[in-house]
Amino acid sequence: MYGKRIRELRTERGMTQAELGEQLNIAQITVSKYERETLDLGTQTIIALCSIFEVSADYLLGLEDDAGAKRYR
Repeated sequence: MYGKRIRELRTERGMTQAELGEQLNIAQITVSKYERETLDLGTQTIIALCSIFEVSADYLLGLEDDAGAKRYR
């Protein structure tokens, strides 16, 4: 779920993978791997993404929907 959320948030802001990579100080290919969920997010990356996109970690990780309802099941 996090890959879909990263891609949605990035495209909503008109950012390329390379631009997001620059903000995170990582390569574009790493952003692509996050979006395809072939690479797991580390704690510092989650924190950075939440800061960049101004969302909660629960939302980023798919544990919360758009309305803020928790989905821990």
